[in-house]
Amino acid sequence: MRNKVTVVGGGFVGSTTAQRIFDAGLADVVLTDILEGSPAGKTLDMRQSGAISGSDSFADGISTAAGDYSKSAKSDIVVITAGFPRKPGMSRDDLLKANHEVIKGVVEGVVKHSPEAILIVVTNPLDAMAHAALRISGFPRNRVIGMAGVLDSARMSAFISMELGVSVRNINSFVLGGHGDDMVPLPRYCTVAGVPLPELLAADRIAAIVERTRKGGGEIVGLLKTGSAYYAPSAAVVQMVDAILGDKKMILPCAAYLEGEYGISGHFVGVPVKLGAGGIEQILQVKLLPEEQEALNKSAASVRELITVLGI
Repeated sequence: MRNKVTVVGGGFVGSTTAQRIFDAGLADVVLTDILEGSPAGKTLDMRQSGAISGSDSFADGISTAAGDYSKSAKSDIVVITAGFPRKPGMSRDDLLKANHEVIKGVVEGVVKHSPEAILIVVTNPLDAMAHAALRISGFPRNRVIGMAGVLDSARMSAFISMELGVSVRNINSFVLGGHGDDMVPLPRYCTVAGVPLPELLAADRIAAIVERTRKGGGEIVGLLKTGSAYYAPSAAVVQMVDAILGDKKMILPCAAYLEGEYGISGHFVGVPVKLGAGGIEQILQVKLLPEEQEALNKSAASVRELITVLGI
């Protein structure tokens, strides 16, 4: 029996994620959206593309306007991308509360039918929405994961590759903290073919890459004018899905609920974790310099502010 992944939200991130999983043959895919017809049309298109790509995975799409998640039953992983984008005149708190209501409805629906699933949360503000999913689901912390560090680290690797003119395959980047402007890229832990980044680039060029990484999502929004990134976010989700379904024990930076690790407790922060069949199987603690710990604490405090607004 093949694995099953439900992707909640049929927008650009959700549908691209579903397509990547389908094309790779990682699992059967269920794509959901509140729109009528759209998820079914997109997954039918995927099935037809499989005749060309050679994917034998199953794909089905459903409208969840009435809150019916029954077709998602017995999913191994549920990826949550559904939510509202921030619109003109909408405050951060307005967006936070609106997407909390979305997460509440989604998690209640999918948990009912897939009580053993692992949840991967993509909806923004990501760290706060992962916290909400954990509280609503009642799942253990290893089965609720935020997709953040994989994406942020990928952006940093891309910028390093562009700066040095080397293959991105030679680059390992390391970004901690919340998924926002105060994330914590750690250049001294970044390597190029095993060589520490500070040995290859001047401090001012590294600082520019760090800043561009922090603003990576906003840069794309500014260029697109309408909408936000979806190729890199979907690729990040699929790497996590592959690590879990394949029990690969991959070390990846993800948003995890901390209970004392790095001196932080009670909320989600991006840290390196071991991903396998059990979800987060280990949180790795690396030694931080005092200024790095201070930056991580500041990032965690920003997440805490969001949690306080929600009252969860």
